Amino acid sequence: MVQSFLRDPDFNEMMILHIKEVIDLLLTKGTYFSILTNISEIKFDPILPYEISSGFKPITLFVVAEYTFETCNFDDDNLYFEAGFGHQNVGSFVTIPLHAIVQIIIEDTPILINLSVPGEHIPKKADIAKSTNIFLSNPENQDLVKKK
Repeated sequence: MVQSFLRDPDFNEMMILHIKEVIDLLLTKGTYFSILTNISEIKFDPILPYEISSGFKPITLFVVAEYTFETCNFDDDNLYFEAGFGHQNVGSFVTIPLHAIVQIIIEDTPILINLSVPGEHIPKKADIAKSTNIFLSNPENQDLVKKK
């Protein structure tokens, strides 16, 4: 039963909302934080050299402080920041899907733990509503709906 609940789209949406609220509060209050992330979902631009990226573990910690904190922002789906990696401090713009954030940590204390397991192809309620509205905004499609 718990596995089913952790995969529930409503629970997943609630966790994403909670992640956004916590990140917004941390940024507003100027509080440095760290995040544990599922590295397979993260994008780097430019792509990091293999010598650096090969050292990442499946769950990787990012410290959002100093310059990284100053460049940090988010939208409905992702967290963004610039960071330097390796001994050469190779710069990259990092994009982390919010659902890939496993924990948010201040100092050594987790303040948020994301236990949700997002579905592979489960659309968000907002995406379904948007798609439905686009479909219904076309007068030709309204005739299709009326025929049923």
